[in-house]
This record gives sequence, structure tokens and C-alpha cells, in this order.
Amino acid sequence: MQEQTTLGVIVGNRGFFPDHLADEGRKTILSVLADAGFGSVALGPEDTPFGSVETREEARKCADLFRRHADEIDGILVTLPNFGDERGIAETVRLANLDVPVMIQATPDDPAKMSLSDRRDSFCGKLSACNNLSQRGIPYSLTDLHTVSPTSAEFRADLERFGAICRVTNGLKKARIGAIGARPAAFNTVRYSEKILELSGISVEVIDLSEIMGQIERLDDAAGEVQERLAKVRDYICTDGIAEPSLIKMAKLALVVDNWMAENALDASAVQCWTAMEEYLGIVPCTVMSMMSERLMPSACEVDVTGAVGMYALALASGVPAALLDWNNNYGSDPDMCVLFHCSNLPRSCFSEVKMGVQDIIGGDVGIENTCGTCVGRIKSGPFTFCRVSTDDLEGTVRAYVGEGAFTDDALDTFGGAGVARIENLQGLMRYSCEMGFEHHVAMTHAQVADAVAEAMDKYMVWDVYQHGV
Repeated sequence: MQEQTTLGVIVGNRGFFPDHLADEGRKTILSVLADAGFGSVALGPEDTPFGSVETREEARKCADLFRRHADEIDGILVTLPNFGDERGIAETVRLANLDVPVMIQATPDDPAKMSLSDRRDSFCGKLSACNNLSQRGIPYSLTDLHTVSPTSAEFRADLERFGAICRVTNGLKKARIGAIGARPAAFNTVRYSEKILELSGISVEVIDLSEIMGQIERLDDAAGEVQERLAKVRDYICTDGIAEPSLIKMAKLALVVDNWMAENALDASAVQCWTAMEEYLGIVPCTVMSMMSERLMPSACEVDVTGAVGMYALALASGVPAALLDWNNNYGSDPDMCVLFHCSNLPRSCFSEVKMGVQDIIGGDVGIENTCGTCVGRIKSGPFTFCRVSTDDLEGTVRAYVGEGAFTDDALDTFGGAGVARIENLQGLMRYSCEMGFEHHVAMTHAQVADAVAEAMDKYMVWDVYQHGV
């Protein structure tokens, strides 16, 4: 369950424009936010005329209010019911110094109400407000239409997108990722720079896999907390045909990892999923990782930390679980179709049907009896957003690509967790990924949030972002 998104609201006003528009505009925007499920922090008519901002003193009052509620405010909404004072708006944002996304909304004029007593001129005022923010180096987001009624469906869509931008930006700037174990030796592709991530506010907490397995060994099979986790595993996925000792090991792994993540206030994880886990513990961690991802605490395979960052961004934006997949196979001769696959730890809600199985790929090396715990099934059809985040160590930057596609119901007979996907100009995306040296893993979520994720990463995280298809 996502927490409510709260916006600091600046009501722009300008003295020689009709004051009643500022009064009505404030009441309308606060009502719209409440109806859309947003919280709000705003001046009241007891603080300034109509609770609006025009003068520097009013800007200071609004900024003081925002700072007092800094822990609550996820973004700032500037609403222009009339032209507004561009200096007051810019000064409020600068003085508040919240470092959160900003969106500018301007209310349209009615051609039948263009007299001095009703004319808004917010069409023009929005340009001035944006100019002043730009002069101060303050990034901001725009509504899809230059002027848009606060009560319209179009503005509701703007709000939803901006809420996602706020969640992604604020979530990434304080994200804490757990790296459990060392990356598999054969996977140079998931190398990354902790230092570059730290510059963006993303911290990585590490733990050796031996510590996890040591804690598991000390747990009694019959302990109440172990049996409670065992029941949760059984409730989560069909375990027919899976031996009881393997399920108990999964329950213990879930308990140890969850406790470690809670103790370290971690948001997501990346796990050394093979082959030490199978050889020395006798299970795969896939179901345990799937359960975490289902709770919006994404867990990535093969210690792919930046893959987990992409998963977390998508989960923040969409409010639904994210998965990590391989760009794995062509699908016949259609250049815009491919098979997305993992072996797999996809969250349950990504599947149309799923059951617990074994890891067929590495079973031949470590013994199939030591690979119980995969989530096997078909990825459900429907639109999805994909994202890949990577650190560019040579340039000292974070790079990402984002786009949208759709999973189809086309026939596919394979193992693991897999789906057939259609993406417009897939060949161009694959060429871009190869030329830029991106990893073969990609995060996905069953939602259409590419615009919000791309804008959050590009404008507010200041990453190098490619949005496919735009």
C-alpha cells in the first residue's frame, strides 16, 4: 500500500487581476487534490489574502510553512488562477529549499468572461512563472495542456503523472539497496559503481552470503517464527511436489533476509542467487525474492544492484510490483516481438498462472533436487513499462532507458517465467542498448508509467535518459 502523496500548494496572485479568481482557485484546487487522494499543505486566508502568494513577505510565509512540513511534502504544485506574480512563486520555491519536483498549472480563460472583472491571463502568466524558475535553476514539470481546468480529466491525468514523478524522485534520492552476496563470477555485465549511485543519494548495504546461511543454520525448524514463514510461503504459491525440507529452508531464508532488511531500513535487494545458494543451502531463493517484490520491495537476480534500482523506480511510479527479466529471445521473424524471460523470481501478480518449480538451467550442475523454489508460469498479457539503469563508470554518470510495450497471448512453450512482448521499433531499442553497452537485464511493471519515470530520472535525478518511442 503506497503512502499518500502530499503537495505543497502555491496559489499565484497578482494585484491588478481579479482577486476573486485567486480565492475561488485556491478552494477548487484543494478540493480537487483531496478528491484525487492527495494531501496538501497551503496557506489559508488567515495567513495572506485568499491564501495566495504575491509579495516577498507572502512568499516567505509560504516557504516557512513548507519548511515546517518538509517531511510530509513530496512535491510543489503552483496553481495560477490568474496571471500570478512570477517573482513571488519563484521566491517561495527557492526559500523553501525542499528539493522536490515542481509542477505549474494555469487555469484557462472563458471567452465569454474576458472583462476586467473576470479575465485571468494565466496563459501568459505561466510563461513568466516558468521563466523565473528557469532563471533560478529550478527544474519544473508542466501539464500536458498549456492551460487546463483543475476539475478536468486532463488535469487529473497530469496529477497522477506528477504524483508518480514525485514518488520516483524522492524514493530514488534516499533509496537503500541491499546487496546479498557477491555477483556470480560469470556476470561481469552486472558490475556497477557504488560511488556513482551514492552521488544520486542511493546507498548500498552489503552482506556476505555466508552470514545469511550461518543465521539460517542456527534457526530451529520447529520455531514458531519459522513455521509462520512456512505458512506464508504455502499461502503465496502452489508448492505441490516440493519437499518439506526445501520449503523449511525457504522459510528460514525469508525470515533472515527480511530481518536484515528491516534492521538496515532497506528498500530493495539484489541477491547472489547461484550457485553457492544451491550447492550449500540446497534451494534457490526465487520464491523468497518474489515475495519481497510482491510487497513492493523489489529483489533482483545475480546481485544486479542497478537492476534493482530500475525495479524500485517502476514500483514507486506504478504502485504495483516490478520484475527483472532477460531480453532473451527473438519471437519468430517479427522484428518488434521478443521473449522476455527469467528462471524465475517474478512477483506473483506478474503471472497469469504460477506454481513453484525447479531451476532447470543449473539443475544439471548442482542436482535438480537442490534447485527447488522457482516461480514457473506465463507472464500475463497487457501493457507494461520497461526500464534499465546503469552506472557509466567512465563518464561518472548514471544512464537509463525507459519505454513501453505490451505482453501478448502468443503461443510460447518454455520453462521458467516467460512472456511474449511486442515493442514498437524493438530493433532500434536493441541497437541502442548494444551500442551504449547496457546490461541484458531489464526491469518491468504491468503499468504505463514511462513518461513519469523518464521525467523523474532526467529532470530531477539529472541522469542521462533515453525514452524509447518518443
